Amino acid sequence: MKNMKLKLGYIGVVLLVIALGISSRVFADKLPLFISSHAGDALWGSMVYLGFRVLLTKHKLLLSWGLGLYFSYAIECSQLYQGAWINSVRSTVMGGLILGKGFLWIDLIRYFAGIGIAFRWIISS
Repeated sequence: MKNMKLKLGYIGVVLLVIALGISSRVFADKLPLFISSHAGDALWGSMVYLGFRVLLTKHKLLLSWGLGLYFSYAIECSQLYQGAWINSVRSTVMGGLILGKGFLWIDLIRYFAGIGIAFRWIISS
């Protein structure tokens, strides 16, 4: 029962992070430049980490940290491949949100920061 409550808590936070991430894109013109430039990708990394926490509540936090970082970096590196079939997937709203569009080195730092913040938040709570 405790494990289910923990999973539901993580799911709630994932949904909140998704809402914040979408809001950071929709209201980018109303946010400070630093926030609008970096928050979306940092929140995406946080969401990935928290998603692994949903799946791995019985495992150590560090495993979710590593898997979240690996998954985020793998998705970013996959953007180096620009095949027609995957670009057609990326051109959809969901495909673009999940797979991104083009590789940026700075995104790796943003993911690292977002995952680190979520990791630290869980440790401190």
